[in-house]
Amino acid sequence: MARNKYPDRTVEKILDVAFGLFCSKGYDNTSISDIVAGLDGLTKGAIYHHFDSKEAILDAAFERAMAPIAQARRAVREDRGYNGAQKLRDIVSPESVVPQVELWQRMGLLNDPIANARILATEYRDSLSVSARLFLQPLIEEGIADGSIVCPHPREAAEALSLLANLWLIPLFDQEATRDDMLARGNVLVDMASALGIDLGRNNVRATIEAVADILHRK
Repeated sequence: MARNKYPDRTVEKILDVAFGLFCSKGYDNTSISDIVAGLDGLTKGAIYHHFDSKEAILDAAFERAMAPIAQARRAVREDRGYNGAQKLRDIVSPESVVPQVELWQRMGLLNDPIANARILATEYRDSLSVSARLFLQPLIEEGIADGSIVCPHPREAAEALSLLANLWLIPLFDQEATRDDMLARGNVLVDMASALGIDLGRNNVRATIEAVADILHRK
């Protein structure tokens, strides 16, 4: 069998088709056969040459979709022009959060979270392994080092804030949450962070919630 001269293009095509189906049909309702049907002549063998399973395709598609968001957050993390507390406020600002929520909306998470349980599980995992450990914890530790944050448990604080921000403040599970509900949750999150020695900026969090609520209520 002739080798594929352009394996990267094949991978991109698989991810394009799969991501579109995950968004339109939901992960659980998308089969490998559905993906093959959109690949213009490629076979299941071509898929399994690059991916071990549908779960592996989801992980790769989700990581690719999140890449621009992660890149922007890495730029904040690596910027030496301001302190850890200020960087944390940037991470929870509308400019940082809105692109992620818009991605969730495209994937249908904001419409039917139960039908997208696997994607929500991925988000839970990434809230700990990516958001908390690669971004929030380093910024909290930077703030401790530069004196802008006083927090005795940076890892645990990062994990708690990440889970609450990603899975509670933005109502992935509670589809009945109103704008006022979200604003109340935001105040609680700010108070909790403050008790941990972290100032997220009440007006900053409110602006983020208002922007997210506009997406949720978009017709």
